[in-house]
Amino acid sequence: MKSEGTTLELALVLPTLNERDNLAPLVERIDAALAGIRWEAIFVDDNSADGTADEIRRLALADPRLRVIQRIGRRGLASAAIEGMCATAAPYVAVMDADHQHDPALLPAMLEAVRGGACDIAVASRFIEGGNAQGLSSERREAGSNLANRLARRLTGVDLTDPMSGFFLTGAARVRSLAPALSGIGFKVLLDILAASRPPLRVREFPLQLAERRAGTSKLDRAIAFEFLIGLYERSVGRFIPVRFALFGTVGAVGVVVHFAVVALLFQLLGSGFAVAQTAATLTAMTFNFWLNNFLTYRDRQLRGPLNLLRGWAGFCATCAVGAFANIAAATYLQASGFHWALSVAAGILLGSVWNYALSSKFVWGRFG
Repeated sequence: MKSEGTTLELALVLPTLNERDNLAPLVERIDAALAGIRWEAIFVDDNSADGTADEIRRLALADPRLRVIQRIGRRGLASAAIEGMCATAAPYVAVMDADHQHDPALLPAMLEAVRGGACDIAVASRFIEGGNAQGLSSERREAGSNLANRLARRLTGVDLTDPMSGFFLTGAARVRSLAPALSGIGFKVLLDILAASRPPLRVREFPLQLAERRAGTSKLDRAIAFEFLIGLYERSVGRFIPVRFALFGTVGAVGVVVHFAVVALLFQLLGSGFAVAQTAATLTAMTFNFWLNNFLTYRDRQLRGPLNLLRGWAGFCATCAVGAFANIAAATYLQASGFHWALSVAAGILLGSVWNYALSSKFVWGRFG
């Protein structure tokens, strides 16, 4: 039997995307912070273009506590965190960023709180006394994070100041038991864990002085405030339909409003011909839907760069065109077969939506699901 001090206690899970220059100094900080604690660090890398995975392998040759899961064809911070947390034998797991914004010096106190039974999950908070969010890149981003926090508290039923934190520690067995119920979509896995847990978890917060990113650029964007929407859909309709499909349908509904607004503007107010107005409205709505789906529904697989965006937009328009044909054909056939016109229309819309969602997921944003 191994003596105390040689038993693995804590696994750090660090999702990475283009963090090569941050790695070596971060490992030094972790090693200093966790003196006397047996730990390992699992870097879950989404096939970074800057060679992050190879740099981790290089460091691991000299330090076997480090390992990397290089994901090919899979992306997203939440899913990376879940995959990493389920890949360790350590009894406790912590998730933190690899960009030096999260201070590893908090880890011993967080571990002691969970290990000693003071709480089920320890969360590093930017918004309690002693913490701050000065490391956020802009006032707009900080305001968006504050809004998301207020909404998230309503979703989870847990009263804490920073449910959108990306730095937390809990028991590995708890995460494994909750894993099948987690959506793995978006950036905030803590929100997912809190919302999925019944009864609610006991939480203790620790003040986090959010630092500036040491190198590279942030992978968060202004869509952070939509995380609560993903969680809300997961908890309300996720048992019946995929969360992405619910988001895709919501975007489509907003696109219908955009379509009608453009037709009203061009046809009713400016006197354009109906065909011209309808064509312009269709292109505008499809472009709007593509942009919002790329920004929200598929933000963990977001297309970037002019060429990728142009190709994605063209593929999305082609998919929607075929979906529209399927919609009309199905609705017309059902109505001619004696079904009530309203049911025929609803069936056509459903068929077109499923078609557009399935093909867009596969051919525009990479794969089904």
